[in-house]
Amino acid sequence: MLKILLPTIMLLPTALLSSQKSLWTNTTTYSLLIATISLHWLLPTYYPHKNLTQWTSIDQISSPLLVLSCWLLPLMILASQNHLQHEPPVRKRIFITTLTTVQPLLLLAFSATELMLFYIMFEATLIPTLILITRWGNQPERLSAGIYLLFYTLISSLPLLVTILYLHTHIGTLHLTMLKLSHPTLTTSWTDFLLSLALLMAFMVKAPLYGLHLWLPKAHVEAPIAGSMLLAALLLKLGGYGIMRLTLLTNPLSPHLHYSFLTLALWGALMTSSICLRQTDLKSLIAYSSVSHMGLVIAASILQTHWSFSGAMILMISHGLTSSMLFCLANSTYERTHSRTLLLTRGLQPLLPLMATWWLLANLTNMALPPTTNLMAELTIMAALFNWSTLTIILTGTATLLTASYTLSMLLTTQRGALPTHITSLQNSSTREHLLMILHITPLLLLILKPEMISGMPL
Repeated sequence: MLKILLPTIMLLPTALLSSQKSLWTNTTTYSLLIATISLHWLLPTYYPHKNLTQWTSIDQISSPLLVLSCWLLPLMILASQNHLQHEPPVRKRIFITTLTTVQPLLLLAFSATELMLFYIMFEATLIPTLILITRWGNQPERLSAGIYLLFYTLISSLPLLVTILYLHTHIGTLHLTMLKLSHPTLTTSWTDFLLSLALLMAFMVKAPLYGLHLWLPKAHVEAPIAGSMLLAALLLKLGGYGIMRLTLLTNPLSPHLHYSFLTLALWGALMTSSICLRQTDLKSLIAYSSVSHMGLVIAASILQTHWSFSGAMILMISHGLTSSMLFCLANSTYERTHSRTLLLTRGLQPLLPLMATWWLLANLTNMALPPTTNLMAELTIMAALFNWSTLTIILTGTATLLTASYTLSMLLTTQRGALPTHITSLQNSSTREHLLMILHITPLLLLILKPEMISGMPL
């Protein structure tokens, strides 16, 4: 664990002390090195806890997410080079240090075996994200987006803190390995029902559940590209991961909680997919699509069966890479046309033909076409839900249909059709952007060859 954490922390002095000429090169290569070293965590194991120290350990559930958070840092640094080129060097350094601060916090959050440490890290990731959105966002509305994000997260996670302290006084320990051995404390009385609701609520807001998702489109639209990638690929996964970790403690979940959350999650997947059909703003469309995908993850992780956990795990990883890639593509058109409106950025295929290929690939993975892990995950989740109740197939089926339709409409509006008259010439696509897309899409295409690495099941 430390062999990743310490180099990550040493990225901070690297970013602060590198010469101005080699700043981007140093930080990108260094973080790519860390990302490649972290790949050894993916080796499947029989042991429930690898690398067990007093506070952290690596599990089948956490190792894919840990590798994902290491993998995304170099990609975020690569993606933000263009929009930071006119900033003074001090500000570039501050930006890179803000990005690298998130990584150790995320690594500790995903690998924590102590609930209190998990809670602290869960909250601490909020601060760098807030700085990214409110300082480097594009429009003045970024302040209200930051306030939305802050208050939604804080209000929902205070009850979580109270519940964690309550568990501590009752059991005497917050260590996950010990909690599995003790008897479930939350029984059927209404106070315990409220406690398990509080335990889940913080993660439902973070994930986000439909109805508690209003901060997400705002934050995504206003955030700079690195902020968007961070939010979509990693911070939403904290919510799903928290549900998977802590629902095991409230065994079994009260049926009232079960039904309401499952219904909301599936209905939300349906609703947000139909909202996507009416969106005019590209980034907002991608943000809503991630709400609908995370709805499936929430529904699966509340079911608590092996199949559904495995499906939720695979969907979290593949959605992280897919949505992050879509945000990068949206950003590359935004940097050229300075507009996120779909009507003003249409018909770009003749101008940027190679970018159109990346658009096609990203959209096909988003709508879960056969050779991708997205399809495997969605099928697993749908089978698990169908096994729980046959009626869910109506909701999940319609949601998939709508997902395919809005993804295709997004592809057609941005790439095909007549070019708007105000676009006369566009800057060419750079090697940096193509490398960024390759680093997003290759893991997605390669993972289907060995999906048990990310399926969250001990082999």
